[in-house]
Amino acid sequence: MTKKYQIAVLPGDGTGPEVVVEGIKALEACAAKYHFKLEYTTFHIGGEHYKKTGEILPDHVVADISKSDAIFLGAIGHPDVKPGILEQGILLKLRFALDQYINLRPVKLYEGVSTPLKDKTSKEIDFVVIRENSEGLYAGAGGCLKRGTPDEVAIQESINTRKGVERCIRFAFEYCRKRNKSKKLTLCGKTNVLTYAFDLWERTFHEVSKEYPEIQTDYAHVDAICMWMVKNPEWFDVIVTDNMFGDIITDLGAMIQGGMGVAAGGNINPKGVSMFEPIGGSAPKYTGKRIINPIAAILSAHLLLDTIGESVAASAIESAVKKALRDDIKDVAAGKMGYATDEVGDLVARYIKEGAGVNV
Repeated sequence: MTKKYQIAVLPGDGTGPEVVVEGIKALEACAAKYHFKLEYTTFHIGGEHYKKTGEILPDHVVADISKSDAIFLGAIGHPDVKPGILEQGILLKLRFALDQYINLRPVKLYEGVSTPLKDKTSKEIDFVVIRENSEGLYAGAGGCLKRGTPDEVAIQESINTRKGVERCIRFAFEYCRKRNKSKKLTLCGKTNVLTYAFDLWERTFHEVSKEYPEIQTDYAHVDAICMWMVKNPEWFDVIVTDNMFGDIITDLGAMIQGGMGVAAGGNINPKGVSMFEPIGGSAPKYTGKRIINPIAAILSAHLLLDTIGESVAASAIESAVKKALRDDIKDVAAGKMGYATDEVGDLVARYIKEGAGVNV
């Protein structure tokens, strides 16, 4: 019997719909080749919908999305909407409502992609950041007193629970074991200043590590992590950290792997509905010009398939992307690829169908 998956598609704003289409091409090529079926339901939420209706993300839409096997997101962000409204009202609402407590970010330099790091190659830049995705400073705890006066007080609290910290750390150990590379897990924190929050993180990290004797453990302050990601990225295998620090170091990771055009990520609920997206924004200035790079969206499709259990098909996407980046695409920057957005999608889909690049 053919396996069937329900995919919620959120094309988003700006160039989001353009890259989502190319990701779906890769998904469909895999479905045809590996004999499973994908059914898509599109939800047109984002800046334009908000401008027309005043709605951001109604609860009934969240309920419909929650019935899916996975979510494929383009990008959220509109130049006519104040920053924070859509991000909090859509991205954070979905993460919290669907308990997507893991943000998974591979940082991988592919052959043919340039990095700003001198003398570093794809051999040195290949690690994963696992970011806690439902607590910390993003929980929204805090408030403001006497706003707009000289006596104004603003408080933003970082919420860290034993349950939230432990499930994130446990996921990281399991992922490190499954990845089976260096089998090294690094905790990124700031124990010398954030003594309460990261005392909890550090104690939990060491307690859980006893269940994984084959995994080497390490710790570094977040500022040191930033330095070593630039100087010696080869030191890292898997990094686990809190919500805020994870947000920061994954953007640094995107730059050292060649830019936002190749950076993909997943918001994971291991027992529920997960959401996959290119890391870059909606890039409205490139809308409709056919010059935006869809590789990050295509690699998000790779993460989606791997997470729902179609690991062979997921590997086929990555292999096709590797071949395209190595042999065809001139540059990953928008407008410099040597191919239009849709042509890149066609190229990757063709390589998937042909089984090309499997041993790349």
